[in-house]
Amino acid sequence: MRIVVDAMGSDDYPQPDVAGAVAAARRFGDEIILVGDAQTLEREVKKHDTTGCHLTIHHAAEIITMTDKPRAVVRGKPNSSMHVGMRLVKEGEADAFVTAGNTGGALAVAMLASLGRIRGVKRPALGVIFPTPEKPFLIDNGANADATPEQLVQFGQMGALYVTRMNGIERPRVGLISNGEEEGKGNELIKLAAEQIAQTDLNYIGNIEPKDFMFGGADVAVADGFVGNILIKTAEATAKLLGETMRRELKADLRSMAGALLARPALRRVSLAMDPYEIGGAPLLGVNGVVIVGHGRSNSRAIENAIGQARRAVEFGIVDAIKEGLGSPKS
Repeated sequence: MRIVVDAMGSDDYPQPDVAGAVAAARRFGDEIILVGDAQTLEREVKKHDTTGCHLTIHHAAEIITMTDKPRAVVRGKPNSSMHVGMRLVKEGEADAFVTAGNTGGALAVAMLASLGRIRGVKRPALGVIFPTPEKPFLIDNGANADATPEQLVQFGQMGALYVTRMNGIERPRVGLISNGEEEGKGNELIKLAAEQIAQTDLNYIGNIEPKDFMFGGADVAVADGFVGNILIKTAEATAKLLGETMRRELKADLRSMAGALLARPALRRVSLAMDPYEIGGAPLLGVNGVVIVGHGRSNSRAIENAIGQARRAVEFGIVDAIKEGLGSPKS
């Protein structure tokens, strides 16, 4: 495959972006196209052993920063690494695009300047695999702070199609994130969405609280981007706080230190299983091409795994699945 990496995307670009791309090129054997300032990227690539790696550099003169307003960058920075990278996908010169850059900018560029929406999609949405053992799928994760009931229904449909293709679950359970599982709970948006989603052929199980979602109470959990983003950031912060508290307490005295030494292999497995960087990135579903958006604080491991997410989305035909699924009379 040919995967484009926005090498000017992460908070600490281009170091983690390039390091992750080199690791992915070695791991998967794909061609990785680094997009960004050519001189900067050439200097960074030289710091790595690229023997056996198929890496190319594609120059982009501009950078979309985390403070840039999404709509302003659509026309204001036409030569950004996001624009250039997504154009490569649109023109068939690459199979997927990966960025750890500005989420709103990625959505705006994909929708309005390059790939466009899949026919019938009202609004693209970010979906993310939750880093718990059950690996439930949350959609939207931050692309749309405001959403309509119709858009929430479609988020559920796209999420179900994604989970079916990627995880092989034929009838994924779909729930609406709410403040209670009882029918009638939630704000007006959730109440109206619940009425509409119940009329589809989705395996809709009703409202689901965040605590149940985290333990696999649904395969797909639907929220607007405001709620979804707060949910996942709160979960990440809680996991980080728990980890730091455990490390501090395990060093508190000799008995605790001895116990920590014995438990170290198990603690490492838990840490790995809960690490969001092991997921890598979130697919932007509904645009006419594979786009994976990672966290701005992504390290090289996160970039490598985001590239892995991108190649799996290509392999399993996610874009075609959404095209076919939303075109179905039953959808």
